[in-house]
Amino acid sequence: MSARDSEQSGRAGPAERSQRRVQPSGSGEPAAPFGAFVRKPGRAREATRGESQVAAEAPGMRLESKQSWPSDAVEVGAIVDAYGLKGWVKVAAHAQAGRGGDALLAAKRWWLEKGSERKSAAVVLAKTHGDAVVAQLGGTADRDAALALRGHRVYVSRHEFPALEADEFYWVDLLGLEVVNEGGEVLGKVASMIDNGAHSVLQVEYPTTGKDGKPVTGERLIPFVGVYVKSVDQAAKRIVVDWQADY
Repeated sequence: MSARDSEQSGRAGPAERSQRRVQPSGSGEPAAPFGAFVRKPGRAREATRGESQVAAEAPGMRLESKQSWPSDAVEVGAIVDAYGLKGWVKVAAHAQAGRGGDALLAAKRWWLEKGSERKSAAVVLAKTHGDAVVAQLGGTADRDAALALRGHRVYVSRHEFPALEADEFYWVDLLGLEVVNEGGEVLGKVASMIDNGAHSVLQVEYPTTGKDGKPVTGERLIPFVGVYVKSVDQAAKRIVVDWQADY
């Protein structure tokens, strides 16, 4: 985006913003890409399994409508190619497995969208392959069927995301939370998350007044690291930070 377009400036785009898990970093681990999460400093996360297998709910693809589309669908990647000759697809995930991309491995059903076309398919088998995820979906029996799915964006229902540790958070769950400092001063609300290559950053927006006296939207960028982020209370929809309004 530019100030708002992450893909050009290193900020997470709409698809990325929702998936990532975050935790106030400080552990020296690399930042989470896509379906990202953040965790508190000093905590190591066990490696996520690289493969998931579930029983297919249906033998083929299922056409979906706006009404049947899950309300908690979160974009997690896009089908970029066929994989092999037996109908497998290759997905460019918005996060690596173990850092949010494992939502692709855990889900029993993928929801696919391309333009106005919507469909879903049961996941027969999904596994990591290099920096991508490959999967066998119900209804894709050969390479031609898999190639026909290129360009479809892949969504997963939020309730199928893998559970996190108590101090880990998916980006999608931080959006909209109110940010206050330790003095109780309201700094704004989380509008998006940014991955700057070292850690996640809260993009906090707040109402203010421009030089012309007209109302405008201000922005604060607060590193999501333990030294600044003191607590995240999802139930109260609030993040407490060590940050002043004039920073």
